[in-house]
Amino acid sequence: MPRKTLAAALAALLVSPAMLAAPAPTLTIYHANNNALFSGTSQGTLDTGHALVHETRALDVTAGQHELRIGGLPATLDPEAISVGFGGASKVTVLGQRVVLANASANGALDGAIGSEVSVSTDSRSDTALGPQFSGELLGASDAGLMLRTADGKVHFVHQYASVTLPADSVSGGSSLLLSVYAKSAGNRDAQITYTTSGLGWRAAYKATLASGSSCRMQFEMEASIANRSGRDYSGAAITLVAGQPNLGDRGIARFRTMSAPAPLAAAAMPVQASLGDYRGFTLGEPVTLPAGTVTLTPLYPAQTLSCERQYIVEDGNAYSPPHPRTSDYADGEYKNRAIASTLAFTAPDALPAGTLRAWIDSDGAPALLGEGDVADTPKGQHVAVQLGQSFDLRVNRERTSFHVDAAAHSMSESYRITLSNGGDAARTVTLREHPNRWREWSVASSSSKPSQQTPQLLEFEVPVPAHGKAAVDYTIQYHWLPKDM
Repeated sequence: MPRKTLAAALAALLVSPAMLAAPAPTLTIYHANNNALFSGTSQGTLDTGHALVHETRALDVTAGQHELRIGGLPATLDPEAISVGFGGASKVTVLGQRVVLANASANGALDGAIGSEVSVSTDSRSDTALGPQFSGELLGASDAGLMLRTADGKVHFVHQYASVTLPADSVSGGSSLLLSVYAKSAGNRDAQITYTTSGLGWRAAYKATLASGSSCRMQFEMEASIANRSGRDYSGAAITLVAGQPNLGDRGIARFRTMSAPAPLAAAAMPVQASLGDYRGFTLGEPVTLPAGTVTLTPLYPAQTLSCERQYIVEDGNAYSPPHPRTSDYADGEYKNRAIASTLAFTAPDALPAGTLRAWIDSDGAPALLGEGDVADTPKGQHVAVQLGQSFDLRVNRERTSFHVDAAAHSMSESYRITLSNGGDAARTVTLREHPNRWREWSVASSSSKPSQQTPQLLEFEVPVPAHGKAAVDYTIQYHWLPKDM
Protein backbone atom coordinates (compact mmCIF):
# COMPACT_ATOMS: atom_id res chain seq x y z
CA MET A 1 0.00 0.00 0.00
CA PRO A 2 1.69 3.28 -1.04
CA ARG A 3 2.65 5.74 1.74
CA LYS A 4 5.44 8.13 2.66
CA THR A 5 8.71 6.55 3.68
CA LEU A 6 9.29 6.54 7.42
CA ALA A 7 12.78 7.26 8.74
CA ALA A 8 14.64 4.05 9.49
CA ALA A 9 15.30 5.03 13.09
CA LEU A 10 11.59 5.42 13.80
CA ALA A 11 10.66 2.31 11.87
CA ALA A 12 12.89 0.26 14.14
CA LEU A 13 11.81 1.94 17.39
CA LEU A 14 10.26 -0.45 19.93
CA VAL A 15 7.87 1.19 22.39
CA SER A 16 5.31 0.05 24.91
CA PRO A 17 1.77 1.30 24.25
CA ALA A 18 0.21 3.47 26.96
CA MET A 19 -3.34 3.13 28.19
CA LEU A 20 -4.90 6.50 27.38
CA ALA A 21 -7.76 8.12 29.20
CA ALA A 22 -9.48 11.19 27.79
CA PRO A 23 -10.21 13.79 30.52
CA ALA A 24 -11.28 17.20 29.28
CA PRO A 25 -8.33 19.36 28.16
CA THR A 26 -8.05 23.11 28.73
CA LEU A 27 -7.25 25.32 25.74
CA THR A 28 -6.09 28.93 25.52
CA ILE A 29 -6.82 29.96 21.94
CA TYR A 30 -5.42 33.15 20.43
CA HIS A 31 -7.09 35.47 17.96
CA ALA A 32 -6.38 34.60 14.31
CA ASN A 33 -7.02 36.81 11.31
CA ASN A 34 -6.51 34.25 8.56
CA ASN A 35 -9.47 33.56 6.27
CA ALA A 36 -8.11 30.16 5.22
CA LEU A 37 -8.44 28.93 8.81
CA PHE A 38 -12.19 29.60 8.74
CA SER A 39 -12.79 28.63 5.09
CA GLY A 40 -14.18 25.40 3.73
CA THR A 41 -12.05 25.77 0.60
CA SER A 42 -8.85 24.88 2.49
CA GLN A 43 -8.77 21.21 3.41
CA GLY A 44 -6.65 19.34 5.94
CA THR A 45 -4.47 20.81 8.66
CA LEU A 46 -3.18 24.37 8.48
CA ASP A 47 -0.05 25.91 9.93
CA THR A 48 -1.76 29.07 11.12
CA GLY A 49 -3.43 30.10 14.35
CA HIS A 50 -2.03 29.45 17.82
CA ALA A 51 -3.21 27.71 21.00
CA LEU A 52 -1.81 26.58 24.34
CA VAL A 53 -3.13 23.18 25.47
CA HIS A 54 -3.06 21.50 28.90
CA GLU A 55 -4.01 17.82 29.03
CA THR A 56 -3.92 15.04 31.60
CA ARG A 57 -3.38 11.50 30.32
CA ALA A 58 -3.63 8.34 32.46
CA LEU A 59 -0.66 6.13 31.52
CA ASP A 60 -0.06 2.51 32.40
CA VAL A 61 3.58 2.34 33.51
CA THR A 62 5.75 -0.59 34.52
CA ALA A 63 8.60 -0.66 37.01
CA GLY A 64 12.04 0.30 35.73
CA GLN A 65 13.14 2.09 32.61
CA HIS A 66 10.93 1.72 29.55
CA GLU A 67 9.21 3.71 26.80
CA LEU A 68 5.67 5.02 26.60
CA ARG A 69 3.71 6.37 23.68
CA ILE A 70 1.16 9.19 23.93
CA GLY A 71 -0.89 9.43 20.76
CA GLY A 72 -3.78 11.58 19.63
CA LEU A 73 -1.76 14.79 19.53
CA PRO A 74 -2.39 17.40 16.83
CA ALA A 75 -0.63 17.14 13.49
CA THR A 76 0.33 20.83 13.82
CA LEU A 77 2.04 20.38 17.20
CA ASP A 78 5.16 22.47 17.88
CA PRO A 79 7.74 19.79 18.78
CA GLU A 80 9.95 22.31 20.59
CA ALA A 81 7.14 23.57 22.83
CA ILE A 82 5.93 20.45 24.63
CA SER A 83 6.39 19.61 28.31
CA VAL A 84 5.42 16.46 30.26
CA GLY A 85 5.43 15.96 34.04
CA PHE A 86 4.13 13.24 36.37
CA GLY A 87 4.41 15.04 39.69
CA GLY A 88 6.69 14.10 42.55
CA ALA A 89 4.27 11.71 44.24
CA SER A 90 4.08 9.48 41.16
CA LYS A 91 7.80 8.59 41.38
CA VAL A 92 8.02 8.57 37.58
CA THR A 93 10.94 10.40 35.96
CA VAL A 94 11.01 11.48 32.32
CA LEU A 95 14.45 10.68 30.90
CA GLY A 96 13.84 11.86 27.33
CA GLN A 97 11.16 12.50 24.76
CA ARG A 98 10.70 12.35 21.01
CA VAL A 99 7.85 13.73 18.91
CA VAL A 100 6.71 11.71 15.88
CA LEU A 101 5.14 14.27 13.57
CA ALA A 102 2.46 13.27 11.09
CA ASN A 103 -0.46 14.64 9.12
CA ALA A 104 -4.01 13.74 9.96
CA SER A 105 -4.30 11.50 6.90
CA ALA A 106 -3.96 7.82 6.05
CA ASN A 107 -0.17 8.17 5.90
CA GLY A 108 0.05 10.24 9.04
CA ALA A 109 -2.22 7.92 10.99
CA LEU A 110 0.21 5.03 10.44
CA ASP A 111 3.00 7.12 11.89
CA GLY A 112 0.77 8.06 14.80
CA ALA A 113 0.00 4.39 15.52
CA ILE A 114 3.63 3.28 15.92
CA GLY A 115 3.88 1.39 19.21
CA SER A 116 0.14 0.55 19.26
CA GLU A 117 -1.73 -2.68 18.68
CA VAL A 118 -3.17 -2.76 15.16
CA SER A 119 -5.20 -5.27 13.16
CA VAL A 120 -4.05 -6.07 9.61
CA SER A 121 -6.07 -7.64 6.81
CA THR A 122 -4.07 -9.08 3.93
CA ASP A 123 -5.21 -9.24 0.32
CA SER A 124 -5.39 -12.24 -2.01
CA ARG A 125 -1.82 -11.65 -3.25
CA SER A 126 -0.28 -11.85 0.20
CA ASP A 127 1.81 -14.91 1.01
CA THR A 128 2.18 -14.26 4.74
CA ALA A 129 1.95 -17.30 7.01
CA LEU A 130 0.03 -15.26 9.59
CA GLY A 131 -3.28 -15.68 7.78
CA PRO A 132 -5.73 -13.23 6.20
CA GLN A 133 -6.21 -11.24 9.43
CA PHE A 134 -3.93 -10.84 12.44
CA SER A 135 -2.89 -8.37 15.14
CA GLY A 136 0.40 -7.08 16.42
CA GLU A 137 2.36 -4.09 17.69
CA LEU A 138 3.18 -1.71 14.83
CA LEU A 139 6.93 -1.10 14.85
CA GLY A 140 7.28 0.83 11.58
CA ALA A 141 5.89 1.41 8.12
CA SER A 142 7.24 2.38 4.73
CA ASP A 143 6.36 2.20 1.05
CA ALA A 144 7.45 -1.45 1.10
CA GLY A 145 5.11 -2.55 3.89
CA LEU A 146 4.56 -2.84 7.65
CA MET A 147 6.78 -4.12 10.44
CA LEU A 148 4.86 -5.78 13.31
CA ARG A 149 5.64 -7.74 16.44
CA THR A 150 3.09 -10.46 17.27
CA ALA A 151 2.18 -11.85 20.69
CA ASP A 152 4.82 -14.57 20.46
CA GLY A 153 7.53 -11.88 20.32
CA LYS A 154 8.44 -12.47 16.68
CA VAL A 155 8.89 -9.52 14.30
CA HIS A 156 7.20 -9.80 10.89
CA PHE A 157 7.45 -7.68 7.76
CA VAL A 158 4.18 -7.57 5.75
CA HIS A 159 4.78 -6.57 2.14
CA GLN A 160 1.14 -6.47 0.97
CA TYR A 161 -2.02 -5.69 2.94
CA ALA A 162 -5.58 -4.57 2.23
CA SER A 163 -6.38 -2.56 5.35
CA VAL A 164 -5.13 -1.63 8.81
CA THR A 165 -7.41 -1.00 11.80
CA LEU A 166 -5.82 1.66 14.03
CA PRO A 167 -6.48 2.71 17.64
CA ALA A 168 -8.89 5.60 17.95
CA ASP A 169 -6.33 8.02 19.39
CA SER A 170 -4.01 7.73 16.40
CA VAL A 171 -6.79 8.63 13.97
CA SER A 172 -7.94 11.64 16.00
CA GLY A 173 -4.55 13.26 15.80
CA GLY A 174 -1.54 12.04 13.91
CA SER A 175 1.39 13.15 16.04
CA SER A 176 2.72 11.05 18.91
CA LEU A 177 4.98 11.69 21.88
CA LEU A 178 7.45 8.90 22.73
CA LEU A 179 8.68 9.07 26.34
CA SER A 180 11.64 7.33 27.91
CA VAL A 181 10.71 7.03 31.62
CA TYR A 182 11.89 5.42 34.82
CA ALA A 183 9.25 4.31 37.34
CA LYS A 184 9.96 3.00 40.83
CA SER A 185 6.78 0.93 40.72
CA ALA A 186 4.13 -0.18 38.25
CA GLY A 187 0.65 1.32 38.09
CA ASN A 188 -1.60 3.88 36.47
CA ARG A 189 -0.13 7.39 36.58
CA ASP A 190 -1.40 10.79 35.49
CA ALA A 191 0.85 12.71 33.10
CA GLN A 192 0.34 16.47 32.72
CA ILE A 193 1.07 17.55 29.15
CA THR A 194 1.45 21.15 28.01
CA TYR A 195 2.08 22.09 24.38
CA THR A 196 1.47 24.75 21.77
CA THR A 197 0.00 24.06 18.38
CA SER A 198 -1.11 25.86 15.25
CA GLY A 199 -4.30 24.95 13.43
CA LEU A 200 -6.45 26.49 16.18
CA GLY A 201 -7.67 30.09 16.16
CA TRP A 202 -10.70 32.25 16.80
CA ARG A 203 -12.23 35.54 15.77
CA ALA A 204 -15.47 37.34 16.52
CA ALA A 205 -18.57 37.00 14.32
CA TYR A 206 -21.14 39.79 14.66
CA LYS A 207 -24.66 39.79 13.27
CA ALA A 208 -26.59 43.09 13.04
CA THR A 209 -30.25 42.75 12.02
CA LEU A 210 -31.68 46.18 11.18
CA ALA A 211 -35.27 46.97 12.11
CA SER A 212 -37.58 48.49 9.51
CA GLY A 213 -38.53 52.16 9.80
CA SER A 214 -36.84 55.52 9.54
CA SER A 215 -34.84 55.28 12.79
CA CYS A 216 -31.79 53.04 12.97
CA ARG A 217 -32.23 50.21 15.47
CA MET A 218 -30.62 46.79 15.28
CA GLN A 219 -30.56 43.42 17.01
CA PHE A 220 -26.87 42.82 17.73
CA GLU A 221 -25.57 39.26 18.20
CA MET A 222 -21.96 38.61 19.25
CA GLU A 223 -20.38 35.18 18.83
CA ALA A 224 -16.94 33.62 18.86
CA SER A 225 -15.99 31.65 15.75
CA ILE A 226 -13.46 28.92 16.69
CA ALA A 227 -11.66 27.02 13.92
CA ASN A 228 -9.96 23.68 14.54
CA ARG A 229 -7.64 22.69 11.71
CA SER A 230 -5.08 21.00 13.96
CA GLY A 231 -5.91 17.47 12.82
CA ARG A 232 -7.11 16.41 16.27
CA ASP A 233 -10.50 16.44 18.04
CA TYR A 234 -10.95 18.21 21.39
CA SER A 235 -13.96 16.93 23.32
CA GLY A 236 -15.59 18.82 26.18
CA ALA A 237 -12.71 21.30 26.43
CA ALA A 238 -12.51 24.21 28.87
CA ILE A 239 -11.63 27.16 26.63
CA THR A 240 -10.24 30.64 27.14
CA LEU A 241 -10.18 32.94 24.11
CA VAL A 242 -7.53 35.68 24.01
CA ALA A 243 -8.47 38.96 22.33
CA GLY A 244 -5.64 41.24 21.21
CA GLN A 245 -2.55 40.87 19.08
CA PRO A 246 0.34 39.26 20.99
CA ASN A 247 3.57 38.56 19.14
CA LEU A 248 3.74 34.77 18.76
CA GLY A 249 6.69 34.66 16.39
CA ASP A 250 9.19 33.42 19.01
CA ARG A 251 7.43 30.23 20.02
CA GLY A 252 8.63 28.25 23.01
CA ILE A 253 7.16 26.47 26.02
CA ALA A 254 9.27 28.52 28.44
CA ARG A 255 7.11 31.56 27.74
CA PHE A 256 3.98 29.70 28.79
CA ARG A 257 5.03 27.87 31.93
CA THR A 258 4.09 30.84 34.09
CA MET A 259 0.51 30.65 32.81
CA SER A 260 -1.72 28.36 34.82
CA ALA A 261 -4.46 26.41 33.13
CA PRO A 262 -7.86 28.10 33.46
CA ALA A 263 -10.06 26.41 36.02
CA PRO A 264 -13.17 24.71 34.60
CA LEU A 265 -16.30 26.74 35.25
CA ALA A 266 -19.73 25.62 36.26
CA ALA A 267 -22.23 25.67 33.43
CA ALA A 268 -23.05 29.28 32.54
CA ALA A 269 -24.80 31.02 29.69
CA MET A 270 -22.04 33.46 28.76
CA PRO A 271 -18.22 33.63 28.90
CA VAL A 272 -16.43 35.27 31.84
CA GLN A 273 -14.39 38.26 30.66
CA ALA A 274 -11.14 39.36 32.32
CA SER A 275 -7.90 41.17 31.56
CA LEU A 276 -4.99 38.93 30.53
CA GLY A 277 -1.87 41.05 30.71
CA ASP A 278 -2.18 43.59 27.89
CA TYR A 279 -4.96 41.54 26.32
CA ARG A 280 -8.45 40.37 27.20
CA GLY A 281 -9.54 36.83 27.90
CA PHE A 282 -12.97 35.26 27.50
CA THR A 283 -13.32 32.02 29.49
CA LEU A 284 -16.27 30.11 28.08
CA GLY A 285 -18.83 29.20 30.69
CA GLU A 286 -19.31 25.61 29.65
CA PRO A 287 -17.25 22.89 27.92
CA VAL A 288 -17.05 23.01 24.13
CA THR A 289 -16.29 20.17 21.71
CA LEU A 290 -14.09 21.09 18.74
CA PRO A 291 -14.01 18.28 16.15
CA ALA A 292 -11.13 18.40 13.69
CA GLY A 293 -11.87 20.25 10.47
CA THR A 294 -14.74 22.33 11.89
CA VAL A 295 -15.66 25.92 12.74
CA THR A 296 -17.71 26.25 15.94
CA LEU A 297 -19.80 29.29 16.91
CA THR A 298 -20.47 30.06 20.57
CA PRO A 299 -21.96 33.23 22.17
CA LEU A 300 -19.66 35.95 23.53
CA TYR A 301 -22.41 38.17 24.95
CA PRO A 302 -26.21 38.06 25.12
CA ALA A 303 -27.95 39.49 22.07
CA GLN A 304 -29.23 43.03 22.58
CA THR A 305 -30.97 45.87 20.76
CA LEU A 306 -28.80 48.90 19.96
CA SER A 307 -29.25 52.32 18.46
CA CYS A 308 -27.23 52.79 15.29
CA GLU A 309 -26.61 55.23 12.49
CA ARG A 310 -26.55 54.73 8.74
CA GLN A 311 -23.74 56.85 7.34
CA TYR A 312 -22.94 57.67 3.72
CA ILE A 313 -19.37 58.87 3.50
CA VAL A 314 -17.23 60.49 0.80
CA GLU A 315 -13.58 60.79 1.79
CA ASP A 316 -10.66 62.04 -0.25
CA GLY A 317 -7.01 62.20 0.62
CA ASN A 318 -5.53 61.45 4.03
CA ALA A 319 -3.55 63.05 6.81
CA TYR A 320 -0.47 63.55 4.63
CA SER A 321 1.58 66.68 5.23
CA PRO A 322 4.15 67.57 2.50
CA PRO A 323 7.66 68.72 3.46
CA HIS A 324 7.15 71.95 1.46
CA PRO A 325 4.09 73.85 0.18
CA ARG A 326 2.87 72.24 -3.05
CA THR A 327 2.26 75.14 -5.44
CA SER A 328 2.06 73.22 -8.73
CA ASP A 329 -1.09 73.90 -10.76
CA TYR A 330 -2.83 70.54 -10.92
CA ALA A 331 -6.32 69.36 -10.03
CA ASP A 332 -6.09 67.02 -7.04
CA GLY A 333 -8.76 64.33 -6.90
CA GLU A 334 -11.36 65.35 -9.46
CA TYR A 335 -13.94 62.69 -10.42
CA LYS A 336 -17.46 62.20 -11.75
CA ASN A 337 -20.36 59.89 -10.93
CA ARG A 338 -18.56 58.12 -8.10
CA ALA A 339 -20.48 55.75 -5.81
CA ILE A 340 -20.73 56.59 -2.10
CA ALA A 341 -19.83 54.21 0.71
CA SER A 342 -22.65 52.87 2.88
CA THR A 343 -21.60 52.55 6.52
CA LEU A 344 -23.21 51.21 9.69
CA ALA A 345 -22.07 53.01 12.85
CA PHE A 346 -22.80 52.36 16.55
CA THR A 347 -21.27 52.51 20.03
CA ALA A 348 -19.61 49.33 21.26
CA PRO A 349 -21.87 47.93 24.03
CA ASP A 350 -18.90 46.03 25.51
CA ALA A 351 -15.33 45.17 24.61
CA LEU A 352 -15.54 43.91 21.03
CA PRO A 353 -12.71 41.64 19.80
CA ALA A 354 -11.68 41.91 16.16
CA GLY A 355 -13.89 40.06 13.71
CA THR A 356 -16.42 40.37 10.90
CA LEU A 357 -19.81 42.09 11.11
CA ARG A 358 -22.62 41.01 8.78
CA ALA A 359 -25.60 43.34 8.47
CA TRP A 360 -29.05 42.00 7.58
CA ILE A 361 -32.46 43.55 6.90
CA ASP A 362 -35.90 42.03 6.55
CA SER A 363 -37.04 41.66 2.93
CA ASP A 364 -40.57 40.30 2.51
CA GLY A 365 -40.24 38.16 5.61
CA ALA A 366 -36.78 36.78 4.77
CA PRO A 367 -33.40 38.20 5.83
CA ALA A 368 -31.37 39.93 3.12
CA LEU A 369 -27.64 40.63 3.46
CA LEU A 370 -26.78 44.32 3.31
CA GLY A 371 -23.05 43.71 3.42
CA GLU A 372 -20.20 42.86 5.73
CA GLY A 373 -17.04 44.50 7.00
CA ASP A 374 -14.27 44.22 9.54
CA VAL A 375 -14.49 45.28 13.17
CA ALA A 376 -11.16 46.09 14.86
CA ASP A 377 -10.45 45.42 18.55
CA THR A 378 -12.71 48.02 20.18
CA PRO A 379 -12.94 48.92 23.89
CA LYS A 380 -16.38 49.38 25.45
CA GLY A 381 -18.02 52.70 24.64
CA GLN A 382 -15.89 53.43 21.56
CA HIS A 383 -17.30 54.34 18.15
CA VAL A 384 -17.57 51.52 15.57
CA ALA A 385 -18.05 52.19 11.84
CA VAL A 386 -18.29 49.31 9.37
CA GLN A 387 -18.39 49.94 5.63
CA LEU A 388 -21.04 47.61 4.19
CA GLY A 389 -20.66 48.48 0.51
CA GLN A 390 -21.54 51.17 -2.04
CA SER A 391 -24.94 52.85 -2.13
CA PHE A 392 -26.84 52.21 -5.38
CA ASP A 393 -28.73 55.53 -5.36
CA LEU A 394 -26.07 58.01 -4.25
CA ARG A 395 -23.44 59.57 -6.53
CA VAL A 396 -20.89 62.36 -6.18
CA ASN A 397 -18.91 64.66 -8.50
CA ARG A 398 -15.84 66.61 -7.37
CA GLU A 399 -14.53 69.53 -9.46
CA ARG A 400 -11.83 72.12 -8.82
CA THR A 401 -13.21 75.56 -9.64
CA SER A 402 -10.22 77.87 -9.01
CA PHE A 403 -6.56 77.91 -8.04
CA HIS A 404 -4.27 80.92 -7.38
CA VAL A 405 -0.73 81.29 -6.00
CA ASP A 406 0.58 84.62 -4.59
CA ALA A 407 4.29 83.97 -4.19
CA ALA A 408 4.98 87.44 -2.81
CA ALA A 409 2.39 86.98 -0.06
CA HIS A 410 3.46 83.37 0.55
CA SER A 411 -0.09 82.13 0.07
CA MET A 412 -2.31 80.23 -2.32
CA SER A 413 -6.01 79.48 -2.56
CA GLU A 414 -7.89 76.53 -4.04
CA SER A 415 -11.64 76.04 -4.52
CA TYR A 416 -13.76 72.92 -5.06
CA ARG A 417 -17.40 72.17 -5.80
CA ILE A 418 -18.80 68.82 -4.66
CA THR A 419 -22.17 67.84 -6.10
CA LEU A 420 -24.27 65.03 -4.59
CA SER A 421 -27.23 63.29 -6.25
CA ASN A 422 -29.81 60.96 -4.69
CA GLY A 423 -31.88 58.71 -6.96
CA GLY A 424 -33.66 56.98 -4.08
CA ASP A 425 -37.09 57.47 -2.50
CA ALA A 426 -35.69 58.59 0.88
CA ALA A 427 -33.64 61.65 1.79
CA ARG A 428 -30.05 60.94 2.84
CA THR A 429 -27.40 62.90 4.73
CA VAL A 430 -23.93 62.47 3.24
CA THR A 431 -20.71 63.08 5.14
CA LEU A 432 -17.97 64.79 3.10
CA ARG A 433 -14.45 64.37 4.50
CA GLU A 434 -11.81 66.50 2.81
CA HIS A 435 -8.11 66.52 3.70
CA PRO A 436 -6.43 69.72 2.45
CA ASN A 437 -2.87 68.61 1.84
CA ARG A 438 -1.01 71.28 -0.14
CA TRP A 439 0.50 72.56 3.12
CA ARG A 440 -0.04 72.09 6.84
CA GLU A 441 -1.05 75.73 7.52
CA TRP A 442 -4.52 76.37 6.05
CA SER A 443 -7.89 77.93 6.79
CA VAL A 444 -11.36 77.97 5.25
CA ALA A 445 -11.68 81.21 3.32
CA SER A 446 -15.33 80.53 2.37
CA SER A 447 -17.86 77.70 2.23
CA SER A 448 -21.50 77.38 1.18
CA SER A 449 -22.17 75.09 4.17
CA LYS A 450 -20.83 75.34 7.71
CA PRO A 451 -18.26 72.62 8.42
CA SER A 452 -19.45 70.02 10.93
CA GLN A 453 -15.85 69.34 11.99
CA GLN A 454 -12.51 71.03 11.35
CA THR A 455 -9.11 69.86 12.57
CA PRO A 456 -5.54 70.52 11.28
CA GLN A 457 -5.92 67.50 9.00
CA LEU A 458 -9.67 67.29 8.29
CA LEU A 459 -12.48 69.41 6.88
CA GLU A 460 -15.90 67.73 7.22
CA PHE A 461 -19.42 68.65 6.02
CA GLU A 462 -22.78 67.02 6.73
CA VAL A 463 -24.89 67.54 3.59
CA PRO A 464 -28.64 66.69 3.40
CA VAL A 465 -29.58 65.37 -0.06
CA PRO A 466 -33.33 65.21 -0.86
CA ALA A 467 -34.96 62.17 -2.44
CA HIS A 468 -34.63 62.28 -6.24
CA GLY A 469 -32.65 65.49 -5.83
CA LYS A 470 -29.23 67.09 -5.61
CA ALA A 471 -27.13 69.17 -3.23
CA ALA A 472 -23.78 70.94 -3.61
CA VAL A 473 -21.00 72.26 -1.38
CA ASP A 474 -18.55 74.97 -2.50
CA TYR A 475 -15.51 75.79 -0.40
CA THR A 476 -12.19 77.62 -0.71
CA ILE A 477 -9.03 76.78 1.21
CA GLN A 478 -6.38 79.46 1.88
CA TYR A 479 -2.81 78.22 2.50
CA HIS A 480 -0.05 80.31 4.15
CA TRP A 481 3.68 79.65 4.68
CA LEU A 482 6.93 81.30 5.66
CA PRO A 483 9.84 81.87 3.25
CA LYS A 484 11.91 79.23 5.08
CA ASP A 485 9.21 76.60 4.33
CA MET A 486 9.88 76.65 0.58
